Amino acid sequence: MTDKILVSAACGSAEEAQRLARMLVEERLAACVQVVPRIRSIYRWRGAVEESDEWLLLAKSRRDLFEELRRRLRAAHSYELPEIVALAVIDGDPDYLAWMDSGLRGTDSLRDGPAV
Repeated sequence: MTDKILVSAACGSAEEAQRLARMLVEERLAACVQVVPRIRSIYRWRGAVEESDEWLLLAKSRRDLFEELRRRLRAAHSYELPEIVALAVIDGDPDYLAWMDSGLRGTDSLRDGPAV
């Protein structure tokens, strides 16, 4: 088990997804955020089944950064109750995991890596 996490969050527009992804990377709360365009979400909200187009954020981070990442996303998000879910990264390529660390707060070494 690693200390890495993958945080998913859905946004209501491409502009919001871009803004939030950039914010997380610039603040070093995520090493990389992928924006998956135009997914279709079906969910129950306030007693009714709703459908909407959304943009999915997949943020690569670390467990010790999750609470701050969650707070920043929640404060900057347009949704009343945004999806912010962290999934544990059980294992991964050691070089990629090291690259993730280099882009996150609390690390001293900086190393360029793939933009994935």
